[in-house]
Formats: sequence, C-alpha cells, structure tokens
Amino acid sequence: QVQLVESGGGSVQAGGSLRLSCAASEQSFATYAMGWFRQTPGKEREFVAAVSWGGDITYYADSVKGRFTLSRDNAKITVYLQMNSLKPEDTAVYYCNADSLMTVEAMARVGGDVWGQGIQVIVSS
Repeated sequence: QVQLVESGGGSVQAGGSLRLSCAASEQSFATYAMGWFRQTPGKEREFVAAVSWGGDITYYADSVKGRFTLSRDNAKITVYLQMNSLKPEDTAVYYCNADSLMTVEAMARVGGDVWGQGIQVIVSS
C-alpha cells in the first residue's frame, strides 16, 4: 500500500517556525523526487519546494526562498520541510508529493503521481 503521511503541522504566530515531515510507506520512495505543495480555498494548488532523489538538487518557490529548507533522509524515506519566518500568507493545507524519475522542475510544474492527505498550517498575525 503506497502512502505518504505528513506530520508537524499546526498553528504558529507570524515569525515563528514549523517543521513538516513526510514519511513514505515503501522503500522505493527513497529514489523518488519528493516535495511539497500547498493550497487554500478558492486558490490553485501552489508549488512550495522539491528535492531530487539524491538530495543534491532543491528547488523552491520564490515566495519561500530563504525561509523554507527542504531535506530528505532516504534511510528513513522521509522528507522534511523546515519553515522559518512564517507569514500569514503561508497559511494553507500542505501536501507531500512524490514521483519516480521526475525532475524537481517538472514536479514544480505539474506535480507527481503520489500525494499525501494534507496537513493544515495556520500562521496568525
């Protein structure tokens, strides 16, 4: 059963930090490109960040550059999104995403095949 499970969401004041985790249920995901998207009601899904299977290439949306850091631990088949200096506009449901043999640029454009269930992040002002 293929599954991506997100954790670490919650509520935080503007300027605070949260760390999201996405754990995959299958070892094969260690060789998948993985990343995060977010979505708010009435808006299109927005790319946040992606990392290559080897962890050597990361790609960030302009809106989060310098504030968010994406990393992965292939031994744990887990991806982490460290979110610092959070802003109210970061409020959204965040979705983990994965796909095999996909570049981070392609993931940013169209997303991968496998999605997590989503977790809420609320940043209050």
